Amino acid sequence: MKFAIFGNKHQTKKSQSIEKLFDAITERGDIYAIDKDFHHFLQEEHIAFPQPQEIITDNNFTADVAISFGGDGTLLRTASRVGNKPIPILGINAGRLGFLTATTNENIDNIIDKIHDNSFVTEQRTIIEASTNDTEFRSSPFALNEIAIMKHDSSSMITLKATINGCDTITYQADGLIIATPSGSTGYSLSVGGPIITPDAGVLTLSPIAPHSLNARPIVVDDRTTIEISVSSRSGNYLIAFDGRNESCNESTRLTIKKAPYRQLIIRHHEHSFIQNLQEKLMWGRDIRE
Repeated sequence: MKFAIFGNKHQTKKSQSIEKLFDAITERGDIYAIDKDFHHFLQEEHIAFPQPQEIITDNNFTADVAISFGGDGTLLRTASRVGNKPIPILGINAGRLGFLTATTNENIDNIIDKIHDNSFVTEQRTIIEASTNDTEFRSSPFALNEIAIMKHDSSSMITLKATINGCDTITYQADGLIIATPSGSTGYSLSVGGPIITPDAGVLTLSPIAPHSLNARPIVVDDRTTIEISVSSRSGNYLIAFDGRNESCNESTRLTIKKAPYRQLIIRHHEHSFIQNLQEKLMWGRDIRE
């Protein structure tokens, strides 16, 4: 069994517990590759770890399982590195909430044992992609959580026209618009009033950010929908973010957003359902009078 390990480089105290992960891997005779930047970080922090078989310097790597050690943000970055390779991702939560991460540091030995015995469960998560009429993006145009179109920091609100399947057009005057997958429904989309959606639902959501009109509300569409977006802005440009990776676009750049031709495999903790995660991490449905 070969693992590819990616990690958070900004949480020194929490990263020290990664020693448990290395122990769990080596005790079973498995091997691992590690991301170059995370490898350098662990060396700088004097964290002991066994010699990796390989240092990952780009996205051309092979593994049976990719491990993301950090929070949901780390897992999203890991997903962009894995891309369309059929490599399942295990998220180990060393962050705060962690809706995408399957397990905690305390359960590392148990989950690595299940992976080693090939007795783990995966979920297929929807990926969305963006393309343009006139340019190419610098980074990957794919997102596991959301693609957000936003105004620049201090500019006025922007006007977004979203055309659904070439027919119906919705106009938003707002600070931006979030197109989210079910995985992203508990992220940025939730913070602007978007609905919570179970990961297996075949839908996408469009949620405006700080809309000028009170009657602008999130809408849920079939995930086979093609969404075309044009933007008007006083500054002449706008931002697009793929799971937090920002790029600047000219307002003449029109976007097409749709479901990607592949899905992301995420290893799921079989003892915790999505609803249980909501109840534990958001206190969802809890009566505070109890």
